[in-house]
Amino acid sequence: MSEAWASLFRIVVGLFWLYYASQKWQGVGWMQSLIKETARVNPIPGLHEFLLQVVVPNWLPFAVAQGAGETLVALLMILGLATRWVGVLGLLLALNLALTVAFAAEPGFRFMYYLAVLVNAQVIVSGAGPYALSRFSWVPSFLR
Repeated sequence: MSEAWASLFRIVVGLFWLYYASQKWQGVGWMQSLIKETARVNPIPGLHEFLLQVVVPNWLPFAVAQGAGETLVALLMILGLATRWVGVLGLLLALNLALTVAFAAEPGFRFMYYLAVLVNAQVIVSGAGPYALSRFSWVPSFLR
């Protein structure tokens, strides 16, 4: 079981991202009010202003990019392709959520956003594990 741990962990993290991505597949209109609220309550100097002046007026491209990134991370993590690179993208997406959405969440649920940062960092460190498509020789090297 210890051999399979990295693969199992990677797949679970991929399913985590798949859940968040699937919330955006039917549309991202619901994110507009979340982005506005997130910008309003964000306490981080500089980021607060960036959210208000850049992200809120242009919320749609940012929402679509978040959903597309989450979908890409989910699929590639589940399949075990480009795992460390996808882990970096997942870490950046998780940092985005931890530095923005977490401040608008109920205090008891903020840990979920911080936990996402840690689990993506663990995927970067542990890699794909033994059960991944990247282990096959026919997979191009840039996807390993």
